[in-house]
Amino acid sequence: MRTEVVGHGGVRLGLRVEGTTNTRPIVFVHGWAQSSGCWAAQLADPALTERFRLVAMDLRGHGASDVPATGYDDPRVWADDLAAVLDFAGPDAIVVAWSYGGLVLVDHIRVHGTARLGGIVLVGAITEIGRDRPGGRVGPLMREHMRAMLSDDPDIAVPAFTAFTRGMVAGPVPGAQAQALLGASLSVPPAVRAALFRRDIGSEDVLVSIDKPALVVHGTADRVIEPSAAEHAIGKIPGARGRWVVDGGHAPFAESAAEFDAVLRQFAEEC
Repeated sequence: MRTEVVGHGGVRLGLRVEGTTNTRPIVFVHGWAQSSGCWAAQLADPALTERFRLVAMDLRGHGASDVPATGYDDPRVWADDLAAVLDFAGPDAIVVAWSYGGLVLVDHIRVHGTARLGGIVLVGAITEIGRDRPGGRVGPLMREHMRAMLSDDPDIAVPAFTAFTRGMVAGPVPGAQAQALLGASLSVPPAVRAALFRRDIGSEDVLVSIDKPALVVHGTADRVIEPSAAEHAIGKIPGARGRWVVDGGHAPFAESAAEFDAVLRQFAEEC
């Protein structure tokens, strides 16, 4: 099912909803230049949909959400957007945040605390952004293609995103899903792609304040976000557990969907 909620400043945020009502919600937050469609395997997994209510959001400027001109550099905007989704999803939600989505989740905790949360799962995620921020270290694939991926010239951006999407995963991904990931990236306006990086903010004080169960999942072969970013989160969040996907890339929920879903299901049930 597709629906929407209203986020900060009246911005409409697209949602995909699957699963059983009146059950524990799991909210999925995608990464930079992606969409809720990246969680296709999870939204279609009966082992999850029969036990939980799954809510996957489109960040502002992405997917089916509105594309405002401003707000991409403001932690409160991201915090309020996620708060609106959590209000829709229900109390004690497990939030699964991938890549840039990890920063959005931390923004929510920075502004609103952890009251709406039942637990958090960081997947190939950053928790801060800016030069020399240990929780936001990007890998060689991102560094190689970043400038080109921000271009509004399709002759420059399309080949860069094609190479980036191919290199983002370390294992086989169905061709249709790989093309969907590429299409989602190209559908995000270049101005939005650039705006998300016009930030410089640390989060150590936020991470050490987290008082809910936390799981950090990261591929050892992730070339988009350095594994050291995961180590930083594990070291700062009290009681956080790490789950390393050996030889995994940046998208374990797509590369190793069955393994990822089993880990997520176990964590959510324990929470």
